[in-house]
Amino acid sequence: MIQAKNISKKYGSTEVLNIQNLDIPKGQSLGLVGNNGAGKTTFFNILLDLIRPTSGSISNHNVTVNESEQWKTFTGSFIDETFLIGYLTPQEYFDFVGELRGMNKADIQSFLKQFEEFFNDEILGKKKYLRDLSKGNQKKVGIVAAMMGNPQVVILDEPFANLDPTTQIRLKNLIKNLTNEKDVTVLVSSHDLSHVTEVCERIVVLEKGNLVKDIQTSPETLKELESYFSA
Repeated sequence: MIQAKNISKKYGSTEVLNIQNLDIPKGQSLGLVGNNGAGKTTFFNILLDLIRPTSGSISNHNVTVNESEQWKTFTGSFIDETFLIGYLTPQEYFDFVGELRGMNKADIQSFLKQFEEFFNDEILGKKKYLRDLSKGNQKKVGIVAAMMGNPQVVILDEPFANLDPTTQIRLKNLIKNLTNEKDVTVLVSSHDLSHVTEVCERIVVLEKGNLVKDIQTSPETLKELESYFSA
């Protein structure tokens, strides 16, 4: 379970995040939506201890993230291409991440084989460095790397951006499989309301850093969100 208590983040006198309470049970898929500047990436950055909150704390499976690094052993994430190592090829990067996750060469190759369709013959064996890949293909590498080592928590920021429609559909199936088959807690932020309502069983709406809606996804959720953001 992930628990955020009295989390705030200020830059000078400007408050960019203020969440009093947010509990995410194990195995739940949660979508984080909001306009630019709503605080979605700030929340993820605090959850990943990339920035420190001004007040409050977040615990990930009973580990306070800014007090211990133990949470890193069971958490995978991809926020943007800065998570990658540009001078490595995709295979070299997967080998690097896999080794960190305690996987041997055979484990890594077996793991990657299941993503052949997702990679669409554009990632492995091309002798390209990560920095030379398209934004979409960089995202494919980052997303798959986040799933290495059987994580209990996977965090993805705008995972559908820069992906073609076929890859978006394949990614939705991968996310659903994580929660339905492997009981992984998945957090997804997205500007695409249709994608996030399709893959997430719960939607949290942020506005100017505040949590304004917390919805259990239903057939009416997409229309509710569209109505909210068009008002």
